[in-house]
Amino acid sequence: MAEISAMERARRSRDAMWSGDEASRWFGMTCKMVAPGEAIVSMLLEAHHCNGHKTCHGGVSYALGDSAFAIACNSYNQIAVAQHNSMTYIAPAFEGDVLEAHAVERSRSGRSGIYDVRITNQNGNLIAEFRGGSRVIRGQHFEEADA
Repeated sequence: MAEISAMERARRSRDAMWSGDEASRWFGMTCKMVAPGEAIVSMLLEAHHCNGHKTCHGGVSYALGDSAFAIACNSYNQIAVAQHNSMTYIAPAFEGDVLEAHAVERSRSGRSGIYDVRITNQNGNLIAEFRGGSRVIRGQHFEEADA
């Protein structure tokens, strides 16, 4: 089997994961970009994403950050799961806003990784910061000889 590029590996890993990710699609998320250790996921905030304060429900923005984190940490064709995550909420988001979560790998050593995710609105205003710790387990997203 011919060796594939790191970008192709990231894209194929994303495609394999995203095809089965009913939750992210149910929220209305779209994966806009993937690269090794990096991903951008976005979504339009609709009324059903908002809480009683008429702002984005914290669980919705958390899910957006988690989805970007998942795509980034799984971009090497190795199955990676969340080991721990945290979220700091900075500013509210509102119905009609388009949120974008940009996940970037900060560290990857052995089976563990650390990823930071910045969630911004359509004006580039910071809404939240998400940090995820990943752990690689057995398996691949697609068959590859030496992944």
